[in-house]
Amino acid sequence: MTDIRPLGEHACLLGESPLWHPLEAAFYCVDIPGREILRWRAGQSEPERWPQDSEPSCVAAHADGGLLVTRRDGLFRFIDGALTRLAPPPYDPARLRLNDGKVGPDGRLWVGSLSDAREPEAVLYVWTGQRFEARVGGLHVSNGLAWSPDGRRQYWSDTKLHRVYTADFDPATGASGAAQVFAEFPAKVPGQPYGGRPDGAAVDAEGAYWSALFEGGALVRLSPTGDVLQRVSLPVTCATMPTFGADDLRTVYVTTAREKRPADELAREPWAGRVLTFRVDVPGLPANLVRA
Repeated sequence: MTDIRPLGEHACLLGESPLWHPLEAAFYCVDIPGREILRWRAGQSEPERWPQDSEPSCVAAHADGGLLVTRRDGLFRFIDGALTRLAPPPYDPARLRLNDGKVGPDGRLWVGSLSDAREPEAVLYVWTGQRFEARVGGLHVSNGLAWSPDGRRQYWSDTKLHRVYTADFDPATGASGAAQVFAEFPAKVPGQPYGGRPDGAAVDAEGAYWSALFEGGALVRLSPTGDVLQRVSLPVTCATMPTFGADDLRTVYVTTAREKRPADELAREPWAGRVLTFRVDVPGLPANLVRA
């Protein structure tokens, strides 16, 4: 049985974008509706917290130190708590916000958007270093970004559609091929058990894709061909995203959510909203650094 523990007492409303910063050996995440960037240094049980005046959605480690931070109102450089705006959002912020993001093997930040109305108007973008370039459109909730160990496969999901996609990827240029469905999960049916929908994700050193199943109370580990290899049950209903960290990259950190959840569920799940951790045999991949 997996030994799952919380990372201290702090609970987010909606924790997202867990990141083990390879240059700092520190763990970061964001609380989107709580409008905070959080960092746990080695040995800390409680995080340092930086309030934001717009919803942050993802953090990415920069090769020159610090972070890139995406928020509803655009893209920012973050160094020692100070923010510098790099670009406005590539959409109407009254309808959309940036969501899940990660650095690809091409050294550029890939980030998707989310439609507040959950309409198919969200887009997966890449930040070229000068502008946002649209790559995949027609999404409702862009999530689940990850790459294979050799950098030649890219993954992303549309959470509302319960679907994960994959495409060939050129790690040198960032060019990607045609999308194919990698995995699908059953939609919610009233009165029937529900297994959750694919939210954030990470890939381990064997090329297995770990997906957080929001409202499914679990992480699922999928083979490169989409077969279920393992299901890790969690003590909370709403996991949002896993990542790998610690010196050996064998500690899984999982962000979770408690925002808008039923009172009886939260009473049963005192760890909802906390970062959960557990150990695995197969290590993950180190976070790519922004170089663009």
